[in-house]
Amino acid sequence: MNADELRATQAPLKDRYRQEPGAAVITLKAAGDLDSDGVACKVDTGRAIVEAGLHPATGGTGLQACSGDMLLEALVACAGVTLKAVSTALAIPIRKGTVRAEGDLDFRGTLGVAKDAPVGFRDIRLSFELDTDATPEQLATLYKLTERYCVIYQTLKNPPPLALTAA
Repeated sequence: MNADELRATQAPLKDRYRQEPGAAVITLKAAGDLDSDGVACKVDTGRAIVEAGLHPATGGTGLQACSGDMLLEALVACAGVTLKAVSTALAIPIRKGTVRAEGDLDFRGTLGVAKDAPVGFRDIRLSFELDTDATPEQLATLYKLTERYCVIYQTLKNPPPLALTAA
């Protein structure tokens, strides 16, 4: 997909969302590979149906998916697709690349071993290795816009209100 094709595909959606803002609101998986076949980030979960379970650090067998891994996979997928869309729109060719996400967890928090240990990730790092001839300025723009428009990145950076309810 080239920039013109992407614009043509998105133009009617953008027009509709400008006219009907409510239509844009929709209630809605970490390594990923980028390639030159369209706007895509291939995320391999290794399972058709994902069964989540405890991480081995909390007593799990390791045979089930860890929700922490799935969160990082979602970040990789979203950042990869966003980067590819931005590179396509700006006509910055990317031959191939890899998106990586890493996160640090202190399982003492999750297991209730230490009250001062956080439950959840305390640090998350996202990185790109790209095979491209883009200039440093183009790469800076690409990364800035990827950060700005990546839904998962922005959700983690600026968390929305979250509520737990019991039915």
